[in-house]
Amino acid sequence: QVQLVESGGGLVQPGGSLRLSCIVSERTTDARIMAWFRQAPGKEWEFVAAMYWHGTTTSYADSVKGRFAISRVNADNTVFLEMNSLKPEDTAVYSCAAGQPNWGSRGRREMYRYWGQGTQVTVSS
Repeated sequence: QVQLVESGGGLVQPGGSLRLSCIVSERTTDARIMAWFRQAPGKEWEFVAAMYWHGTTTSYADSVKGRFAISRVNADNTVFLEMNSLKPEDTAVYSCAAGQPNWGSRGRREMYRYWGQGTQVTVSS
């Protein structure tokens, strides 16, 4: 069973930065794509970013494009989400996910098999 563990959340002021990490216990054929989703209070889960374990293709939600960056270190089985210019509306629980959706379905939460426990990000002054 693939396990994902996130870290790096916390409280940050508007305009600040945070880097989230997601350590994956193993890379399997049914976990070719890594993604970050978030859920703000009272709202549905929202796709944030995704990438393959191999290659350079990435994808971002319009709401974070230009501010967030997803990256990985394959040797460490770790995926990162670098978040800059944070806004209060970025406040949410952030979870990493692993799965094998078609790239066109990368934003659909139900397509991911493995999930981390989530880490809270709060943007407030």
